[in-house]
Amino acid sequence: MPGSYPAGAPTLSGDTLSISRFLQNPTAIRRRLRNFKDLRFVSDQLLTQRLRSSGGAVLYEQTEPFVSDRTVEAVSAGSEYPFANLPTGTAAVAAVAKWGQKVRLTDEEIERNVYAGAAVDRALQKVVNSIISQVDSVTMSAIGTALADTATLGKWDAGTPKILNDILNAKRIIVARNLGYSPDTIVVSDLGYMSMMVDTVISNLWRRETTDNPVYTGEVQQIAGMTVVVTPNLPVATSAYVLDSKALGGMADETDGAPGYAVSDLAVQIKSIRLDANDAWDLQGRRKTVPVVQEPGAGQEITGVTS
Repeated sequence: MPGSYPAGAPTLSGDTLSISRFLQNPTAIRRRLRNFKDLRFVSDQLLTQRLRSSGGAVLYEQTEPFVSDRTVEAVSAGSEYPFANLPTGTAAVAAVAKWGQKVRLTDEEIERNVYAGAAVDRALQKVVNSIISQVDSVTMSAIGTALADTATLGKWDAGTPKILNDILNAKRIIVARNLGYSPDTIVVSDLGYMSMMVDTVISNLWRRETTDNPVYTGEVQQIAGMTVVVTPNLPVATSAYVLDSKALGGMADETDGAPGYAVSDLAVQIKSIRLDANDAWDLQGRRKTVPVVQEPGAGQEITGVTS
């Protein structure tokens, strides 16, 4: 929203003073950050649980059983119920990493911009997006490493693809594990998404004579009851994921009482630091987090989706 801070004549007493008040106000910075959300960053959409870290690490369990370790028995009248134990999953520890970066913004760059806030916008956007992109890459790599895979029945972008078959087969494999998983998300690359859009088998099944048909909206929002998520950060661009986002895992974010930080909606913290000796500002951003895949069986990777 660069027009929110229009400058008058580019004078030091006007522009610099107004921008200084803005940069020294974490609440104002937070409001501005809310405009920089990009749905192509998907870490928090796929790992939806929120975990607490302690001492720079998070302790969690993988593949926790959801039944007891003893078969239920018939109990005679007056008899005592048999005891059973509740087995736990495999314990694991993940260390929290602090992903951070800062950029410098000079007073001259601010005051010489007709819309002074535009310079701040660009700087904030680059810092926040760079951090989120890094966290996304780490998260997608962790998910890809944890999931089992199954080969596609045919490349989605060539020959005679069987896209719907591949998706339903991956969903079937997840459900067949009988661990209570309910796949609700499909993760694809840009090319995989385009292939889904133009696949005739799928398009012939769309509802006709309606304006929410993907041929009009340009979007495929759901297939087989699952939300379609597009990301450029798949560790293997030729793959696709089918998963249960409620069970797969979560992000363990660590917070502290460091002064001056504003927290954006994407869990990135940013702080402005005045450098009087340089007539400049440092815009510093960070996210202290680690992705945790608690239930690897809640997802399935489809390999060989695209060329």
